[in-house]
Amino acid sequence: MATETPPPATPGTPRPATEEFTEVQQSADFRELRRAHRSFAFPLTAAFIAWYLLYVLLSNYAGGFMATKVAGNVNVALVLGLAQFLTTFLIAWWYARHAATRLDPRAAAIKSRMEEAE
Repeated sequence: MATETPPPATPGTPRPATEEFTEVQQSADFRELRRAHRSFAFPLTAAFIAWYLLYVLLSNYAGGFMATKVAGNVNVALVLGLAQFLTTFLIAWWYARHAATRLDPRAAAIKSRMEEAE
């Protein structure tokens, strides 16, 4: 998908032409970068939304189950609610690791090739 306006350039550096951005977007390296991002982000987003909706549905329609005591005053609802926070942080950590190992090197390679072409 080509954009109408290329990203802003740093002051004092030449800006690549729109055609160069379009060419990079159509390259195999860029397609692989997008595939690597999407193959990670889309399934995890869908899984987290499903997990969140499960929690909401259980809260609304399975009150007896959610009120089940686990230990002392801690019930299933509290455990699952705290698990929502835990999974959010785990997904953020996992994505940061994925980006650092698989996305950032590919993006840096594409960027350096574009800068060399100038």
